[in-house]
Amino acid sequence: MEFCPVIKPLEQQRLADLAREIWLEHFTPIIGRTQVEYMLAHYHSLAIISEQIAAQDYAYYLLEEQGQALGYVGVQPKDGALFLSKLYIHRAARGKGLGKQAMAFIKDFAKQRGLSEINLTVNRDNHDTIAAYLKLGFVKTGEQCADIGGGYVMDDWLMSLRL
Repeated sequence: MEFCPVIKPLEQQRLADLAREIWLEHFTPIIGRTQVEYMLAHYHSLAIISEQIAAQDYAYYLLEEQGQALGYVGVQPKDGALFLSKLYIHRAARGKGLGKQAMAFIKDFAKQRGLSEINLTVNRDNHDTIAAYLKLGFVKTGEQCADIGGGYVMDDWLMSLRL
């Protein structure tokens, strides 16, 4: 497994295309197609990804095996911790240990920057993902219901892992 940095516009477009495929498959049953489309447009589009990399200190990586993108990670140092904004694995690659490999990479990323905590948010109805994070040592630290516009909210658990 390779963790390939996403820097160039073509890499960013590849990530946005992969995000669309993963989100439509995974999140449509959880939040519905219209909210998925809204989330893709406002949080996973080429323009948003480019802005986050250029101006918000985000780092993105494609998880690749033999040139095939199987998932992606997006992180941002924030408030003395590493915010794990995005960790998504393609359906065909789930259950094969990629999440564990990605978390090892993310932990190393945080430690190399002197950060001793990883924080994230996860949809409360995303039960399999919550279970995976708990198994990896994350703990629930709170809850958040954020109005994201368009008549939608993100109803999430806040989770944290001390390194």
